[in-house]
Amino acid sequence: MIVAYDGTNYCGWQIQNNGISVEEVMNRELTRLLGEEIKVIGASRTDSGVHSLGNVAVFDTQTRIPAEKLSFALNQRLPEDIRITDSCEVAPDFHPRHCDSIKTYEYKIWNNRFPNPVVRLYSKFMYYRIDVDKMRQAAECLVGEHDFKSFCTPRTQVETTVRRVTEISFTQEGSMISMTIKGYGFLYNMVRIIMGTLLKVGTGLMEPEKVKEILEACDRAKAGPTAEACGLTLVSIEFL
Repeated sequence: MIVAYDGTNYCGWQIQNNGISVEEVMNRELTRLLGEEIKVIGASRTDSGVHSLGNVAVFDTQTRIPAEKLSFALNQRLPEDIRITDSCEVAPDFHPRHCDSIKTYEYKIWNNRFPNPVVRLYSKFMYYRIDVDKMRQAAECLVGEHDFKSFCTPRTQVETTVRRVTEISFTQEGSMISMTIKGYGFLYNMVRIIMGTLLKVGTGLMEPEKVKEILEACDRAKAGPTAEACGLTLVSIEFL
């Protein structure tokens, strides 16, 4: 299933003790629909407040409902801020977190004198003037395979902090600035920390060349703050 959701009212994808999650809602409604206990597996465990246009989830079932029809049936039960945009049958051994894939994220910033109530849930507001060209220049050193230890939350439990970023690009339409980042997997809070660091460059608090030094330092304390979750959206996951 391709799962789109507005993450505003959820504590993230993964089931948590401190609030309702997207995974919890999916399990509940699928169990009610199919009359059997369902536990979905998500390709990306997005953080609290992060949105999605293209997360991927799989589950096992004995139902005779055609796989392509499950999206229609489930959408009638899901809350309005979660929708299944496509559904199909996959091989029994397919696991979305164990397959090579390229993930695409987008981070949006509303750069204006005043906030925009229409986009406030889906972008970070900043009134300081942002130099996008400087951010673009600073981001060049992050493309490729690197140790991104400086750009992940220290409590991350992973075997390695080496990741491969294939693209970082920026666009601007009026007051809306968008960063698109693609890669073969991301560390916990990695995209938001990268954005928080690049914003220090864009607002003149840091020179573009400093980002390369931060990357090489492998020290979270050297990087910028973690940007707010509301600006981040998981756009798509491409399985290779």
